[in-house]
Amino acid sequence: MKIKLIYGSDTGNTELVTGLLASLLSKHDIEIITVDELEDSHWDNDKFILGIPTWYDGELQSDWEDYFDKFKEIDFTDKSVAIFGLGDQLGYEEWFCDGIGILAEVILENGGKVIGYTKKDITYDFDTTPKSLVDEETFYGLCIDEDNQDELTQDRLVSWVEQLKQEF
Repeated sequence: MKIKLIYGSDTGNTELVTGLLASLLSKHDIEIITVDELEDSHWDNDKFILGIPTWYDGELQSDWEDYFDKFKEIDFTDKSVAIFGLGDQLGYEEWFCDGIGILAEVILENGGKVIGYTKKDITYDFDTTPKSLVDEETFYGLCIDEDNQDELTQDRLVSWVEQLKQEF
């Protein structure tokens, strides 16, 4: 199974999580690409994992922001896309991992299938409804909070990878 893992990172946290994720998927053919290196040919696959941190008041990470107009033009028909995001649920709970929802909406509008939905369980500590939520209990992907819950990252990734192996 070939998976393209595409991410953007300003501070290095998303890059770190991408590395952890890639190591958990090491038995598969993984191509890692940063958003600022994307070319049209990179979208020639049918399985993707996208990584995006959310900045400030629900803003996309800088490379994703620069690429977003191009992203909105991609035909995602017959493509399965899983999304993970990083955010700060205590300092920016209203916008926690909004990047996941912003990307998911485009993928769905452009004919793609979003996989890897996760539950907002009791380990998350916010009461608002950011764009990362499909409904009150379900995220469009995996939300990671390296600022406040870095001790949960590995377990969350391990569970998510097992889920993705079945959904891909």
